[in-house]
Amino acid sequence: MLPRNANLRTIAATATTTAALAGLAVLGTGTANAAAWPSLQPGAALYTGTNGTGAVLNPDLGDLGTCHTTAEPVRSIQIANGSASVLLYSGADCTGNAWASGTLTQSNLPETKLSYRVVTAR
Repeated sequence: MLPRNANLRTIAATATTTAALAGLAVLGTGTANAAAWPSLQPGAALYTGTNGTGAVLNPDLGDLGTCHTTAEPVRSIQIANGSASVLLYSGADCTGNAWASGTLTQSNLPETKLSYRVVTAR
C-alpha cells in the first residue's frame, strides 16, 4: 500500500513494476511448463510430437557422423550429454535446413526434421 502523500509518478512506477513482475512470473512458469516433458535423462531422444510426445527414437550418441533418415518426422528433442550433439535436417539423407541441438537441450523444433547425425560437441 502506498502512503497518502505518494505522487502520481510513484504510483505509476509501482504499477508498472508490479505488472512487469507478474508478466515475468507468467512467462517464467507458463511457457516452461506449458506441457509436461518427459524427465530429462542422460542420452538423446527424438520425438514425433511436440513437447516430448509421440513416438520416441533414441539416437546412438557414439555413432558419430553417420546420417540416419527417420521413419517419421521429428518435432521435438531432448539431449543431455557432455560430449555429443545432434544435427537434425529437414530433408532425408541429411539434406535441407539444419538445426543443431547442443549438449543440453529440451526443445520443440522450428520445423519437422527427417534425418539426423550425431556430431562431437564443440
